[in-house]
Amino acid sequence: QVQLVESGGGLVQAGGSLRLSCASSGLPFSSYVMGWFRQAPGKEREFVSGISWSGGSTFYAASVTGRFTISRDNAKNTVSLQMNSLKSEDTAVYYCAAGSKWHSMARDEYAYWGQGTQVTVSS
Repeated sequence: QVQLVESGGGLVQAGGSLRLSCASSGLPFSSYVMGWFRQAPGKEREFVSGISWSGGSTFYAASVTGRFTISRDNAKNTVSLQMNSLKSEDTAVYYCAAGSKWHSMARDEYAYWGQGTQVTVSS
């Protein structure tokens, strides 16, 4: 059974930092592209960042470029998202996801999803 479990969310002031982690089990982790998405209240789930199978390539949504950094540890089956200079508009539930297509921002390209972790940025 595939499981993706996010952690690290919480309440932070604007300008602060948080580090999200996602632990994977039940799938060949290094065979999957990993991504982070987020969903704010009343909005659709949107792509945040993706990382290639080996971790050698990454890409980001324009709204987080320069502030967020994605990384993965294939030995530990984990993917992380370091979020700096947080803004109130970053408030959302953050989801990690596993997919097979590189450089896709489409939700449909990701087959497995975690349950999400809440990030709230106070202004």
